[in-house]
This record gives sequence, C-alpha cells and structure tokens, in this order.
Amino acid sequence: METILEVRNLSKTYASGFQALKSVNLSIRRGEMFALLGPNGAGKTTLINIVCGIVRASEGSVLADGLDIAKDYRRVRAAIGLVPQELHTDMFETVWDTVKFSRGLFGKPPNQEYLERVLSDLSLSDKKKSKIMTLSGGMKRRVLIAKALSHEPSILFLDEPTAGVDVELRRSMWEMVRKLRERGVTIILTTHYIEEAEEMADRVGVINKGELVLVEDKHVLMQRMGKKQLRVELKSPLAALPASLNGGRALTLEPDGKSLLYTYDTQSDDTGIPSLLADLGKSGIEIRDLSTQQSSLEEIFVSLVRSGS
Repeated sequence: METILEVRNLSKTYASGFQALKSVNLSIRRGEMFALLGPNGAGKTTLINIVCGIVRASEGSVLADGLDIAKDYRRVRAAIGLVPQELHTDMFETVWDTVKFSRGLFGKPPNQEYLERVLSDLSLSDKKKSKIMTLSGGMKRRVLIAKALSHEPSILFLDEPTAGVDVELRRSMWEMVRKLRERGVTIILTTHYIEEAEEMADRVGVINKGELVLVEDKHVLMQRMGKKQLRVELKSPLAALPASLNGGRALTLEPDGKSLLYTYDTQSDDTGIPSLLADLGKSGIEIRDLSTQQSSLEEIFVSLVRSGS
C-alpha cells in the first residue's frame, strides 16, 4: 500500500534539556486509520505537532505525500487537518463563521455545500448560527473537527478527539470518522479509550518515553502478543488445585474453587488443552462448561509499556 506520511529519524529536545522524541521512524499508509497509543508524556502530541508544523524538530524529517514539511510547509499544511486536545477557538464567533474562516485560511474557494455537509455529519447544522461560547464541551469538540475538515484535508490528525465527550456523541463522531476513511482520508488518532483503537484502527503504534516501541497491524499484534484463556467451570468446587494437574501448566484455581483458568499461546502447535482435559478426566473432576477469552488490546498495551519502563 502507498505511503502518504513518512517520519524519518525524528527527535525533539526542548530548551530545558528534556528529550520528548528519540529517533522516531514511522510510515503511514494512504487511506488507513492508525492509532498511536502511549501514556501521558510519552511524546504523542509532540510527534503530531511536529508533523503539523506547530513544533520544530531537533533532528530528522517528515514527508507528507512526498513533500518535505520544512521545505513545503504551506502545501503540506494544506493537506493536513488537526483536531487538537485543547478547545482553542474564538468563543465569540458563530459556528458557521469560524468554519468558513478556517477554510479560507488555507486558500480554499468558498464551498457552502461542502461545509453544510460537514456540519450535518457532525450534527451541528442546528447550531451553525450559535456562538461557540454557548455550546457544550462535546459540541465545541465537534466544532474543532469541523474546522479541521473545512479545507478538505487528505490526512487528519485526531489528538484525543473524544476526551470529555459523552457516549452518544462519541458513537456519532466515530461513525463520521468511518465515512471519512471510506472517502480515502488517512486518519491518525491518539486516544486514552483503547477500546476505540481496538474497534477502529488498522494498525497500532505504541510510544513510550519518546521512543516508538512497536508498530503492528492490530490483528497481527493481538495474535502475536495476545494470550487466550480457557475457563473450565467445574460441577463441584475444589478446595485446592490437585498436584496431578500442575505439570508446568499455566493453570490456576479461582478463589471460589468453582473454575479453573488455563492460559495458553494461540500460536503454539500444541495448546495443551487436550492433555489438560484428559488429566481432568483421570482425576475424576467433572466439567460443567468451557469458555475462552482473548487478551484485549489494553492488556497488550499495558504489558508493552511496563516492559519498556
């Protein structure tokens, strides 16, 4: 798949001496949704701000659609939309005026039909004559998205876009994001709601202490690093785990004694499940039910960050 954004050996050290980014290399594919995950202070926003031309890198380069962000700033910036974390916008302007003005900043000709569609997709049509200061926090967040889309960017950065947004607004916002991706817009998002990344992203990157720890297709990551658990619900509770069942297995007895939890590697040729079930039968332990559960992306993220700390 064609690359639309190329980050090469990007580093950023602030005047205080703090190194926010350390030789980050990252390629974003055209039309994909990429989730950048990391704890607070990991470097997510610094990376986004450098790509968007808000912060200057100490070292390295950024190419957007083949153009260097430092040499072709205006052309690159016109191809990028940014929804920042902070709710920075003119509170005394109306929704319509601020979105129309934002489009004009990038030299785009007036296009009322397009802007009307953006506001409609964001459920802002009935608010377009309202001053931004009168809107709720969730609606102000939507206005930021409308501003970012006003000039029809091909790359959209969403920096914690659903922070402070209620569940209903969050769902409709992600529905709009899906439509953008269907239209070919490349989307890079940071989020603390890891279930959003799990549901929406094509690939996931994990950044910690300024270093890109991992970049992987979401499903490959979950298959490679995710563990599965087999829950064995017992007909009769056990007081303790029989020694005959240990045998080096990752097997535990739940505190109530009613279930066994067996953790296994989904990629292994031998999961060990048949031998476990056979040993249960030999021990006279009767089974009521069996079920499996997969590690979530959140669990994988936490383990990656801990291992890198």
